[in-house]
Amino acid sequence: MYKLIFIIIFSCYIIYNLIVDIINLKSLKNPIPDKLNDIYDSETYLKWKNYKLENAVVSIIFGNIELVLVLLLFIFNIHSKIENIFSNNIYVTSLTVIGFYILIDFILSTISSYIYTMVIEEKYGFNKTKLKTFIKDKIRSFLISSILICGILMLFIKLYDAIGNYIILAFIGILILLLLLVLILYPFLSKMSNKFEELEECELKTKLTELLNKHGYTIRKIEVMKASERTTKSNAYFTGTGKTKTIVLYDNLIETMTPDELCAIFAHEMGHGLNKDTIKNNIMSFFLISLIVFSMWGLVNINQIYLDFGFNSINYGFAFIVLSYIVMPFINTLISLLTNYISRRAEYRADYQAVKEGYGPDLITALKKLSKANFAELNPSKVIVALSYSHPPLLQRIEAIEKEL
Repeated sequence: MYKLIFIIIFSCYIIYNLIVDIINLKSLKNPIPDKLNDIYDSETYLKWKNYKLENAVVSIIFGNIELVLVLLLFIFNIHSKIENIFSNNIYVTSLTVIGFYILIDFILSTISSYIYTMVIEEKYGFNKTKLKTFIKDKIRSFLISSILICGILMLFIKLYDAIGNYIILAFIGILILLLLLVLILYPFLSKMSNKFEELEECELKTKLTELLNKHGYTIRKIEVMKASERTTKSNAYFTGTGKTKTIVLYDNLIETMTPDELCAIFAHEMGHGLNKDTIKNNIMSFFLISLIVFSMWGLVNINQIYLDFGFNSINYGFAFIVLSYIVMPFINTLISLLTNYISRRAEYRADYQAVKEGYGPDLITALKKLSKANFAELNPSKVIVALSYSHPPLLQRIEAIEKEL
C-alpha cells in the first residue's frame, strides 16, 4: 500500500515539474516590457533567449533523468537488492543505500554542471572557471556533502537507538545548532573555494562606512570576492552573524557600478538587516528543520514501508531517500508558495530602505545593470514567479521604487 502511495505521489511530482518546465519555456516568448527596453538590444535579446533555452533544455533533460531513474528504483525495489549485497549491520546497509544515491546525484550533477558552466556559460561569455578549478570544486562539494549526509544519518541512527522517540527534540536541537554554526562560520568556509580581500580605502568604502555608522550597524569587514576568476556575473550579499557579519561585493560589481549604485545595493542589503529579514529566514529554517525531523521520525516508525519495498526490516538510508525525494518535495512545493511570497515582500522593503537613503534612482540603474550582467528574465510567467521567485521581477521592483520617489 505504501509503495503504491509513494509511487503515485512521486509520479505526480514528476508531472508537476514537467508542467512547470513547459510554462518556463513558453515564458521565453513574452515580450520585454517597454520600461526595460534599454537593458537588452535586439542582438543581446536574441542571445538571451538562446541562452535561457539551452539552460532550460539541460535542466529538463537531467532533472527528469534523475526523477525517472529514482522512480524506476522505487518500482523495482532496487534499494533492497543493493542492501542484500552487503552485511546485515544497520550502519553498513543504511550507508550503502544512501551512498548509492549520493553517487548517482554526483554523476548527474557533475555532467549537468559541466554543460552549464564549461559549455553554455563559456559559449555566452560568462564562464571564467578553469577545468582544474571546476573539478576541484566538484570533488570538494562531493566530499563535504557526503560527510555531512552520512554523518547526520549515522548520528540519527545512534540517537534513535539510544533515546527512541525523544529523537525529535534532540535531533531538532542538533540540526539547529549545526545551522547556526554554519551561519557563523560561513565567511571563513567560503574562503575554501574563493579568494577575498578587504575593500581598500576609497570613496566607496567611506560612503559605505558612513551609511553603516548612521544606523549604528556593525560588521566585521567589507570584503571583495574575486568572482571574476569564475564568472562575469555580479552579486553582493551579507554573510555571517554577530561579530562575524561581513559584507561581500563581487569584484565584477565594483568594476561595473558607480559608487552611488554600489551604495544603493549596499543600502538594500542593509535594509534586510534592519528589517531583521535574516532572523525571520532563520526562524523559517528552524521550522523546516523541525518538519524534516518529524517526517523522518514518522518514516522510521512505520515498518510496513520497508516491507513493501522488499526490505526485511527498517533501513534508515532508504527512509532518508523517501524523505528527500517524496516527502520534502511535496512539503516544499506547498511551503515555498508562502516563503517565496514573504521573501518577495522583504525585497520590496529592502528596496525602500535604499530609497529612504536617497539612492532610489541609483538602485534602479544598478538593478538594470545587474539584470543585464546576469542575463535575468525580464518578463517571467506570473505562475513561475509565485512558485519559485524569491525576488520580485525587475519591472515590479522598479515600479515600486518609482512610487516612493
